[in-house]
Amino acid sequence: MSSTATSLAPKEHVGVLFEQLAELTGQRNAIDGRIVDIVAQMEHDDLAGMTGARSIAALVAWKTAVSPHNAQTIATIAHRIAEFPRCTELLREGHLSLDQVGVIAERAAAGSDEHYAELAAVATVTQLRTAIALAPRPDPDPTPEPERSISKTVGEKYTTWRIRLPRLEAARFDAALASQRDAQITAWRHDHGDDHPGDGDGDGDASDHDEGDSGRTPPFPNTVDAFMGLVDAGWDAEAARRPHGQHTTVVVHLDVAQSLASLHLGPLLSEHDRKYLLCDATCEVWFERHGQVIGSGRATRTISRRLRRALEHRDRCCAVPGCGATRGLHAHHLRHWEDGGPTELDNLILLCPYHHRQHHRGAITITGPADHLVVTDADGIPLDPGSLARAPTQPPPAVTPCPGPTGERADWWWYQPFEPNPPPPSDD
Repeated sequence: MSSTATSLAPKEHVGVLFEQLAELTGQRNAIDGRIVDIVAQMEHDDLAGMTGARSIAALVAWKTAVSPHNAQTIATIAHRIAEFPRCTELLREGHLSLDQVGVIAERAAAGSDEHYAELAAVATVTQLRTAIALAPRPDPDPTPEPERSISKTVGEKYTTWRIRLPRLEAARFDAALASQRDAQITAWRHDHGDDHPGDGDGDGDASDHDEGDSGRTPPFPNTVDAFMGLVDAGWDAEAARRPHGQHTTVVVHLDVAQSLASLHLGPLLSEHDRKYLLCDATCEVWFERHGQVIGSGRATRTISRRLRRALEHRDRCCAVPGCGATRGLHAHHLRHWEDGGPTELDNLILLCPYHHRQHHRGAITITGPADHLVVTDADGIPLDPGSLARAPTQPPPAVTPCPGPTGERADWWWYQPFEPNPPPPSDD
């Protein structure tokens, strides 16, 4: 702390710090505005695809080392930059923050640029959200499609799942849950008699779990047990049908004379498509010569369940730099097994479906072994997993300080929400 700062009175000291904060905030806003312009240009010229990134937001998160939420905010503003020229201009000039313009770009209706640009000069991000929520919305569809959702909340000791289903699907779920619970109760009574008092619709509380004779009798089945029974039954059926990966059985007809392959009752496969399908699948091969079947190979599982578990434990996510996908990953042979590549951990990596297809189409190249992986784009330039951040070589933007919103309490009674223009009359 400087001696000048210590000699000031507390109120004056706060004023000096606020001036510095306003100057830095304006410069940060202007820098964010320039980043938005760069991202908008990349989206307009369709330049993100050659980088191997799955989306504009994923590219921004990768190259700028920001959170996925902030990257999505930048991508949203860039996508609607033509609809909100005044708001983005104020962002470049340092008067509005990225979050303020992000709320407007994410939720505001078209044609509201001037309205919210004026409001954002004095409103906080929370107040902007409220103002946009007060704007009239178009009449909803009289028969909207019911929305399904499932969410998970992880606590210190328990995990809470919330499931929302339309009525018909909820009825199916209730019937399946009741059937599973009835079957468990029947099995329990067959083994332990039918003198248990808890014969209602137990919902999983402790009273339904009577331990009986000194804990030797298993708990009486409740709704949670029925739900877990459904999970186990579905898991067992899925494991029996697709036990070793993300793909189902691939039936391939291979012409041994011409080295051509086609799907069963389907088209010819290119070399890239054939290798993509056979990377992680149960494969059934039929050998042909001159259009006549001369033999068949038995169904072969290229990657065992144990090997896949070890692969998931090692990689955890897609191996392409900048991609953090963790679901639906494919196991990929670095040296394909058609070319003599072994199905071993050193020759396998996890790829998301997008990058798996990109690799087999030649958009990116992946070479190994797995512990020294090299990923390059179509021009052979390596993809660096780090961000582009470095020490600045130019002075900060010369913009006016940004004092921020006024911080006053909003009186929504007097606020006039944005009114979109009515649709043009139809010719009917």
